[in-house]
Amino acid sequence: MPPETTPMMRQYLHMKELHPDCILFFRLGDFYEMFNEDAKLVSQELELTLTSRDRGKPEAERTPMCGVPYHSADAYIARLIARGYKVAICEQMEDPATAKGLVDRDIIRIITPGTVIASSMLEEGRNNFICALYRDGSGTGLCFCDISTGEMSVTSFSGPEAEEHLYNELGRFAPREAMLSEEAWQDKALVGFLTQKLECRCENGGAARFDLTDAQAAAQRQFGDGLDGLPQGDEAALRAVGGLLGYLYETQKTDLSHISTLTYFTTGQFMELDLTARRNLELTETLRSKEKKGSLLWVLDKTRTAMGHRLIRAWMERPLLSPAAISRRLGAVGELVSDAIGREELILCLKEIPDLERLIGRIVYGTAGGRDLAALALGLGKLPRLREGLDSTASALLGTLREELDDLYELRELIGRAIVDEPPFSVREGGFIRAGYNAEVDRLRDILTNGKDLVAGIEAREKEKTGIKSLKVGYNKVFGYYIEVSKSYYDQVPEDYIRKQTLTNCERYITQELKDLEHEILSAQDRITALEFELFCQLRERAAEQVGAIQRSAAAVAQIDVLCSFAAVAAESGYCRPDVDLSDRIEITDGRHPVVEKMLKNALFVPNDTQMDNTENTVAILTGPNMAGKSTYMRQVALIVLMAQMGSFVPARAARIGVVDRVFTRIGASDDLSAGQSTFMVEMTEVAELLKNATSKSLLILDEIGRGTSTYDGMSIARAVLEYCADKKKLGAKTLFATHYHEITALEGVIPGVKNYNIAAKKKGDDILFLRKIIRGGADQSYGIEVAKLAGVPEPVLRRARKILAELEAGGAALPAAPAAPAEEQVSLLDMGDRRVVQRLRETDVNVMTPIEAMNLLFELKQML
Repeated sequence: MPPETTPMMRQYLHMKELHPDCILFFRLGDFYEMFNEDAKLVSQELELTLTSRDRGKPEAERTPMCGVPYHSADAYIARLIARGYKVAICEQMEDPATAKGLVDRDIIRIITPGTVIASSMLEEGRNNFICALYRDGSGTGLCFCDISTGEMSVTSFSGPEAEEHLYNELGRFAPREAMLSEEAWQDKALVGFLTQKLECRCENGGAARFDLTDAQAAAQRQFGDGLDGLPQGDEAALRAVGGLLGYLYETQKTDLSHISTLTYFTTGQFMELDLTARRNLELTETLRSKEKKGSLLWVLDKTRTAMGHRLIRAWMERPLLSPAAISRRLGAVGELVSDAIGREELILCLKEIPDLERLIGRIVYGTAGGRDLAALALGLGKLPRLREGLDSTASALLGTLREELDDLYELRELIGRAIVDEPPFSVREGGFIRAGYNAEVDRLRDILTNGKDLVAGIEAREKEKTGIKSLKVGYNKVFGYYIEVSKSYYDQVPEDYIRKQTLTNCERYITQELKDLEHEILSAQDRITALEFELFCQLRERAAEQVGAIQRSAAAVAQIDVLCSFAAVAAESGYCRPDVDLSDRIEITDGRHPVVEKMLKNALFVPNDTQMDNTENTVAILTGPNMAGKSTYMRQVALIVLMAQMGSFVPARAARIGVVDRVFTRIGASDDLSAGQSTFMVEMTEVAELLKNATSKSLLILDEIGRGTSTYDGMSIARAVLEYCADKKKLGAKTLFATHYHEITALEGVIPGVKNYNIAAKKKGDDILFLRKIIRGGADQSYGIEVAKLAGVPEPVLRRARKILAELEAGGAALPAAPAAPAEEQVSLLDMGDRRVVQRLRETDVNVMTPIEAMNLLFELKQML
């Protein structure tokens, strides 16, 4: 450290040294300042002006700095957090006005992507998870926490399938931040998955943070008897819990009592979905635009509360495996569907309930303001009406949820008496305690507002007591309040008057009463502000004591909201209640794709039936032209199964769903160039994972396996995969298998459980009409050229393609020669393009082209011409 460094700068450098991985927000008066490299970084990221200290020095020796106002710092911090940085808040720990020498400062909190709690930094409709991942030779522990709601859950894996389960759970929770043990940190593939696929900030937690003794102590301190739910001897899970708690204590430096329940879950409780299936089925966002519109969540999410928004996403990410639990949800939805008026009453009430989970989180955390307490009381005040709306329900689940709704009458009545209807934003400046709540606050406010009347009262009393008619009470900034007496009345001045100033025609005095009043008036504002804040802290503590009851009520509100949402969508869209059991059957009558039918503007969705089981109808081979609806149909079956196991009604006339443990998809693929993988490599990797992890209770969606390589290679792979899926001794899983290899349809009757289906199409001359109906049997042709016509391929190319196809069908596999071009004296550039087009067409086998390949070919041909 340079010898000329100021004491304040030494203090800053010491704090920075303690937290080198953080951007340090250093409080100086009304600003948070950053210096040196932090200043350069923040000025660049936030487009702030970079200035410098020590202006007298040469430019090379000046200290770069930039700052933001403390009252608007949250917005700046939010932008830094969104970019993946950590921010350490260094606050003044004493009043600069009364401090002697250098103001004492300390780090009061470290804000990271996984620990934000301010509403301005959070997305209302989704959880913000941080996770700790511990791994050693015996197993893997994985703990997740949303600090804004107090939700904490843990699981552990061991054995050969641990890796698969780990990636699936990480994909399901999608944490914003992950703290990894040393062994996990060394796994570059895992870190790459977190940072690239999930856009998660990763940190090496080291060995000490996951120490077993420390982990046990931290978990015991936080959960006490609640730790009993953790299996005895599960060290990996315990280390993950303790490691995460240690990190939260270290960064948050405040009360975390709202994290009061630890949920232990196992892989057998929920349907497991890998990241590929989530994305291919477009559960929460679309594949192309990454938007909610066009996803299953967009269709089903009619929730009215922030808690409901988060819960419906969670239910979608983890469908149930227990028919009894699913039936409880379906029973509640069924009752709400049949009672439209009652449902609308509940929805109107839900609309008015604020985010109770995050409100109590901020209250316990100590960052809540007057508006938060007022919002909490308002929200609790809506619960009696919600409870009344559930009075007559027969559903067991709705009855249980009704009992969970505790409106905490005494607390909300106390807050109602204490806080004004529209409190100011800050609790540090007063003005939010309601009149009549505290006698001292009222007295001080009276002094402030009626100070002139009090002075006039003293003046009148003193005139009467002394008989001095000219006596008056005045004020100036030098002496404060004083009593002024003219010369002619000096002999009547009482002995208790203390002379303060002599003027030409009068003298000025003070009295003890006047001094006391002066002190009261001049200090009233500061005393009111301090007293109001003290009263607010007491209220906040009273509310924090009810954290458990408020969290239970919030969880019940969220479930009621989601069930009402399911019911509203079912009533509006004509969904049916599915029968969910432990059979191996999937029977759907007139099933529809929930998203596609919503997106169709001027056409009716064509419904289709599905019959699948693990005996006679194990594998359904789907053939038919591209764009006819094969992928839509397969996704539709998967989504109906998933919706049923969420506890939602489904888009069908009738449905019976045997519980599915996992849904696997192999639908399309784009080259993963960043990872150095081609389309075919991605496809084969997904197939390998699918075949390795699927069980006979799984549902497999396979779309055009093997199309990324040569015809015979692709056909061989497709057939081998299909045989493996159909073989009861190897897998025997329910499989929807779409293919353009018509030769594979010959397997019906050869392999048990394999059935052929195709998408009906009607051909009129050179035109084609897709009927979107699934019928038994294989397709008789691909209609590839007709699809190319629909896609807009020029007529000359189509004519030539038809001629080549006819010659191929007549003469075998060899491509016919191109027609001779008429000889001309000069070769034009266009002719050169023609020749290249012809050569390219010679090399093209239109029988195996997919729509995207046809479009790519068209683009290539146009470029050549």
